[in-house]
Parts: sequence; structure tokens; C-alpha cells
Amino acid sequence: MQIRNLGGSGLRVSAVGLGCNNFGQRTDLETSRKVIHRALDLGITLFDTADIYAGMGGSETVLGTVLGDRRKDIVLATKFSKPMATDGTKQGASRRYIMEAVDASLRRLKTDYIDLYQQHDYDSLTPIEETLRALDDLVRQGKVRYLGNSNFPAWRIAEAEFTARAMNANRFISCQDEYSLVVRDIEKDLLPAAQEYKLGLLPFFPLASGLLTGKYQRGAAAPADTRLGKVQVLRDRYITPRNEEIVDKLKAFAEARGHTLLELAFSWLAARPQVASVIAGATRVEQVEQNVKAIAWSPTAQDMAEIDEITK
Repeated sequence: MQIRNLGGSGLRVSAVGLGCNNFGQRTDLETSRKVIHRALDLGITLFDTADIYAGMGGSETVLGTVLGDRRKDIVLATKFSKPMATDGTKQGASRRYIMEAVDASLRRLKTDYIDLYQQHDYDSLTPIEETLRALDDLVRQGKVRYLGNSNFPAWRIAEAEFTARAMNANRFISCQDEYSLVVRDIEKDLLPAAQEYKLGLLPFFPLASGLLTGKYQRGAAAPADTRLGKVQVLRDRYITPRNEEIVDKLKAFAEARGHTLLELAFSWLAARPQVASVIAGATRVEQVEQNVKAIAWSPTAQDMAEIDEITK
């Protein structure tokens, strides 16, 4: 397993990370336990969850139950700011809520510190100064080691960077955003900002909710037991004529080089600037094994240019 620095920080993470959104939701405790232990065996050190995953707290609770003594062997990442109550009282990035949210996550995770604490979405109602000062206090208290953001626009990343410098506060070291062979929107503004300010990129949905696994056939209905087969909104978003054409070309490209579409999807991301770890969920042990194997391919500069031509 490759181990990489997360952005310009000293935090080291595995090049493949385990997305934990399935735990406590699509996978029960025992299945989650098997997936977690296999990930550890394969050298995965970055475990990424969020307080809202699995019905508000379910994923964190599973991780807290399963990890035990192995907690010290991983980089545990979680998130805050998305709604944790239906009445709007538990959300956002105010000092009041951050202090409540971090303690709740620590209890569920059964740990006394979080390696990477990420703001899950930007909060237009709270000044960034207030958010950064509260997060800085958490680092100084030892409850949090490093700070990250997710789903921020590029201008907000720049604002947070310069505000942290002016305040002499701990800064964001990472950004977690959607990025894949069929969703490359962040390359316009966000990725250049991440490069400029040395934020490590943690791409989520690297397989476009399964579209890039190669299990879908053009013109055929998505298999009923898959995510795109079950969730209409995802199906409408990803299964488009444009994406189907791109996937057909990418599949042919990969197979001509002796690889699978899944291996192409992971290896391309792992070769992109700023990408520290490719985060992917798993509901079975076999999926974790496939994900780890998938980044073994190192595409050449010519390969990357051809991929750009297909996906631009």
C-alpha cells in the first residue's frame, strides 16, 4: 500500500481510503466488522466517516464498536455541519454547535481524538473567523489533530486560507470533493485552489456511484441489486447519453491495456495532482480487495492524455 502525505501537512494516509457510509446502514455490524478488519489487513489506514452517515450517528457507532485497540493504527476522519436533527437545531459551523458536535462524535467513536475533522459543507450563516477559531481551539485542546473541508466552493477555500493566516490559526489541510472520470467539474476552480494552498484532495464517488465499475451495460436497465438500480435520483444523474459514451470508450481503452474499467478509474485518480487518497465504500470484503488492487496500474503520460481526450 502506498502511503502519502495529505497536502502540505505531515499527516500520512493510505493511497486507498475506506469510505464508511455503508456501516450501520447497508451493512450490519458483523459484515462491517469483516470489511474493516480486511481493510486493516490490506494496509488501508484512512477511514472516512461522518456524523450524519447511517441515520445520524450509525456509522461512527459501528467504527467505535469494531476498532478497539486498532484505533491507534488508523487515521480516523469524520465530519460535522450537516443536519443532525430534523428541527434545524443541530447543524452548521458555529462555535456553539462545533463544540457540541465534536464531543458527540468522540463518544460514538469511543476515542479521545479525531485525526481529521472535516467541515462537511460551508455554512453561509456563520463567519469563517468564528468557525476557524473554534476548530483551532479543538486542535489546541487535543480533541482534533488536523482540519479539512468538504463541498466548499473555491472562493471559500481561499477565504479560509487567508483568514487562518491572519488569525495565526490552524488551517485546512485537505478538501473532500466529488471527482471521477465522468465528473471533473472541480478542475476549473477548486483543484487549482487546492494546489495553490497545498490542500490534499480526497475524492469521493470515484466510481460515480458504480457507473465506472463496468457492471452496467449501455441501453440495459441497471441491475436491481445495485445502487443505480435502487436509487432513481442517482440513476438520473449518472446514466446519461454523454456518460454512457464515455464509459464505453474508457472500457475499451482499459481492456486494450489489460486492465479493467475499475482499475482505470482508481489509477487515474491516484495519478492526479493533489490526490492523497481515493476514498471508496465497500459492502463486502471482496470490494475492499478490488479497490486496493485497482491502484497498482501507473498510467503513462500518453495514457493520461488519451484519457483526457475521451473524457473532456
